[in-house]
Amino acid sequence: MSEQKRKLFEEESVFHAVLQLALPTIISQIILVLYNMADTFFIGLTNSDVMLSAVAVCLPAFMFLSAIANLFGIGGAATISRALGSGDRARAEAAASFSFWACVTTALLYSLTAFLFRDGFVYLLGGIHRPVRKEAVSYLNVTVVFGGVFTALNSLLSHLVRSEGRAVKAGIGIALGGVLNIALDPLFMFCILPRGREVYGAALATMLSNLIACIYFLALLPGLKRRGSVLNLQFRPRAWEKRTIAEVLKTGLPACLMTLFENISYAVLDHLIAYGGIAMQAGIGVAKKLNMLAHSIVRGMAQGVLPLIAYNYGCGNHRRMRRSVLTSALLSVLLASLCMAVNYIFAAPLVDLFTPHGPSQRTGTAFLRILCLGCPFSAFGYVIISYMQAVNKNAKSFLLAVLRKGVLDIPLMFLLFRLVGVGSTVWATPAADLFCCIAAIGLFAGSLRTLNSAEARCDQGVVARGVER
Repeated sequence: MSEQKRKLFEEESVFHAVLQLALPTIISQIILVLYNMADTFFIGLTNSDVMLSAVAVCLPAFMFLSAIANLFGIGGAATISRALGSGDRARAEAAASFSFWACVTTALLYSLTAFLFRDGFVYLLGGIHRPVRKEAVSYLNVTVVFGGVFTALNSLLSHLVRSEGRAVKAGIGIALGGVLNIALDPLFMFCILPRGREVYGAALATMLSNLIACIYFLALLPGLKRRGSVLNLQFRPRAWEKRTIAEVLKTGLPACLMTLFENISYAVLDHLIAYGGIAMQAGIGVAKKLNMLAHSIVRGMAQGVLPLIAYNYGCGNHRRMRRSVLTSALLSVLLASLCMAVNYIFAAPLVDLFTPHGPSQRTGTAFLRILCLGCPFSAFGYVIISYMQAVNKNAKSFLLAVLRKGVLDIPLMFLLFRLVGVGSTVWATPAADLFCCIAAIGLFAGSLRTLNSAEARCDQGVVARGVER
């Protein structure tokens, strides 16, 4: 690690270190959401609820690639940062190599599975109406079957580059894909392809933009290696040792499951809402996209500070580690609260940007006002999950991950669907965020008490040895 990066992790004020690491990640995550919104915006210009619903249905399938990238990317990044903090360069290099090749293999297997079972897959995701399913399958084929590995690697490499403190370079790669997607969307949808192929055009724009961003990262790595980076992605036997695999997977699994359950949750919500009609399904699709902006900010904060937390934990600077967690948590909650206020107050004009006046616009406005209520609670939960991953508390991060999405909200959706009606299922999301936040507060407080007790025992031992001398 360069002297400049070492000072950032060890000596820079915590507030400035958090900002330097988190801001580029937050910006790149915002751009990532904006290009997802761009698909919805340009497709909304067609005034077709069928096309809007098709893109909404495919969102969980596309985001499953993020779950794969998080498994190996967040797991690899935390392992690399802890290893650098403790001075173990060989372990950091092994973690980088394993994360890369395991991600490539898993993404290819997922893409193959999506191709073989594409019709049934889309139906389960909410494509129960035949016109919606037809458009969704074409979007899935391009973005997941043919472009899946590029999307997964784009996200994975951003995590690995960020693990050494190079947040700006990681952010450029993610932002590059987002900006290109926004530029290519109208080109393919309204200029190159004939009318009626807008969904296919949006899919092509997404695939190509992720391919170019992936090429950027692969071209960046040789230069970083010459400057001492541990990100050597050559296939090496040591990378597949049991210790390396176990550490990456145990740390990355909660992040993977959180993303996986999040997308399963969205798929269940889409499937249940679809029984209310295509207009209602289009409305929830728009509301989810708009609500993703707040989640992108807090996700960027959590991912940005993870290397800082892991590094200081690895080198034993627990005081700086605690301050990093609390600073990032405060900033995340404040930003999420601001996003919640904007979404709630301006829900109608925001939804109106993506869908014409009518049933889909009205349901989208109502759904957005419900979904945004959980933003401040999920913000704190994200930071604590990231903290647990950074300090290798895998069981606790796993518990929080499955509590937020999967254990609480999916059963609650079905319960509300049966007892109250289709539209009420949306309330399961903010309710689950609230319960997860309460659990995160309890687990974090318990973790700090354990850490303080260990430090106190260590200090007493030092004093005792000094007295004996």
